Amino acid sequence: MDNIIKRARKEKKLSQYELAKLCGVSRQTINAIENNKYDPSLVLAFQLAQNLSLTVDELFTFNGGNK
Repeated sequence: MDNIIKRARKEKKLSQYELAKLCGVSRQTINAIENNKYDPSLVLAFQLAQNLSLTVDELFTFNGGNK
């Protein structure tokens, strides 16, 4: 799964820490998601989308790989 979280976060002028705080997770979690090291839960995906004013479909794309 690929995502545009880093780009969307920067457009909103949010740090990883600020987005993490809004979503109730650690900064390290946001970093891992942005770097495709961790796939968020459905609940977290919706929180990210809401806080970035996007839909889950706009934030994430399934790449069809074996990640």
